[in-house]
Amino acid sequence: MSQPFDPEKAENFEDMEKQFAVKAVEHLMTYWAILEKVPGSKLRLTKMDDQIYEHFMKEFPDFDPAATINEDSMKSKAGKEKWRNWMNQYEKTVADFNFGTIIRSNPKFEYDQDTTIFGMRMQFYAIEIARNRAGLNDWVYEKAQKASS
Repeated sequence: MSQPFDPEKAENFEDMEKQFAVKAVEHLMTYWAILEKVPGSKLRLTKMDDQIYEHFMKEFPDFDPAATINEDSMKSKAGKEKWRNWMNQYEKTVADFNFGTIIRSNPKFEYDQDTTIFGMRMQFYAIEIARNRAGLNDWVYEKAQKASS
């Protein structure tokens, strides 16, 4: 009989990392393509956007969707615990809630090596829903429309 999986002792398989990277990049490219076709302020990312937004703003009342995300604070021991507790409430309702993804650190910038952080799918949803509700991603659509005309 095999031993229970221990993530602390798991080997880092290069092929797995590559597959993860491909999925994360596909996710960001899909999201960006959608933002170019639909103003973020009119976009719904999930069927639960309203509940996610309300719950997120209640648990993270100091979150400013226009500000640059403080990655150190987000990934500190206390930050990780707060986010984990919040995200785990979606385990049974949001598919891939804890799947790794790439998040822009600031809504004013495109995805780039210096303007992104690694996060979880629920963090992406919470942050991007808040940004979209504030109209902070509409510039992507406007820029794409100008370029196509």
